[in-house]
Amino acid sequence: MTDTSRLDALEIRIAHQDEAIEDLNGMITAQWKEIDRLTRELAKLEDRLASAEVSMGSEPGEEPPPPHW
Repeated sequence: MTDTSRLDALEIRIAHQDEAIEDLNGMITAQWKEIDRLTRELAKLEDRLASAEVSMGSEPGEEPPPPHW
């Protein structure tokens, strides 16, 4: 293998690696956006649940058992 062909092979390999890195970077960026969105949605749901529990007035464990028990 000549020096020129070795250099060409290395350049091709680097080009493929650069493309793979860019693809992975895009995936990671998209995943972080999705994680941020899900984190915000979870916080909203936690707030709604807390509000619902407050509006119910009593703790769920304080309810008497249903009549068929």
